[in-house]
Amino acid sequence: MAEQSGWSFEDDRGRLAAADRRPSRVLAYIQAGATLWDHGVRPEGIFGSGHDGAGPDRAKAGGLPLDAVDYRGAGDDLDLDTLLRGRPDLVVAVSYGHGQLYGLEPDTAKHLEESVPVVVIDVGQARTLDRVSERFAALARSLGGSTDPDAASGLEAARERLRAVARSHSPGGPRVLALSPAGPGQAYVARPRMWPELRVLAELGVELVSPPEGAGVNWATVDWTQAAALEPGVVLADIRANAVPLAEIGEPAWRDAAPGVRTVPWNPEPLCSARAHARFLGLVADALEAAG
Repeated sequence: MAEQSGWSFEDDRGRLAAADRRPSRVLAYIQAGATLWDHGVRPEGIFGSGHDGAGPDRAKAGGLPLDAVDYRGAGDDLDLDTLLRGRPDLVVAVSYGHGQLYGLEPDTAKHLEESVPVVVIDVGQARTLDRVSERFAALARSLGGSTDPDAASGLEAARERLRAVARSHSPGGPRVLALSPAGPGQAYVARPRMWPELRVLAELGVELVSPPEGAGVNWATVDWTQAAALEPGVVLADIRANAVPLAEIGEPAWRDAAPGVRTVPWNPEPLCSARAHARFLGLVADALEAAG
């Protein structure tokens, strides 16, 4: 929240980040930076995770103007001097629980917090997507961002449309499978209950495929024959840079099943804004209608 005496915001760890004036040079994890951009806040810099490389992952970057935002790098490239290169006056990070700053080594995160205010938004499976979106919106407002007056109504319309499409196919409609292609030999199949945006689909009546119980909290590792045997009508395919493009999978069982499967591009690290979520729901609705 903004105060006359300065700026402050309580993050999802219960810690208060404060400054003498509203921060204007924000460094953010790429998912957070893309979400803030959707709310009218442009970060001066972004950084990635250990899954990312020397350049920003465009699937995570959303509408960020990458020619105007400094990408600091990811993984081993992220030392304290690199993170502070643009003299940020606020860092916005995400966490998957327990308050740890995703994408940063604990020692680096510790020294970063000693140098600049840090806000952490929890995007883990214990949170609803609505709650995560609300927290980003509140942070953006405190930083001078604005709320698109049409975004909420657009999201509600997208939800109602998807609910109606799912209802028209029930029961026995196209089964939706979320996966991340790992290579020619295997895929990671998402466990829907562990992903806030997938739980939204289930709440709207979409029939999501759950992989067999076993190892893996968020993902089940299967081969492509096993993936094809789940008989999806629609696949939400991970499009992040660390995932193999689904079109490159040539395993016979999957290749034989693929012509009848509709594909939706899916970013498992979604932009948490009403506009971005409405766009995703619209793509799912389109695919279900085409598959039906």
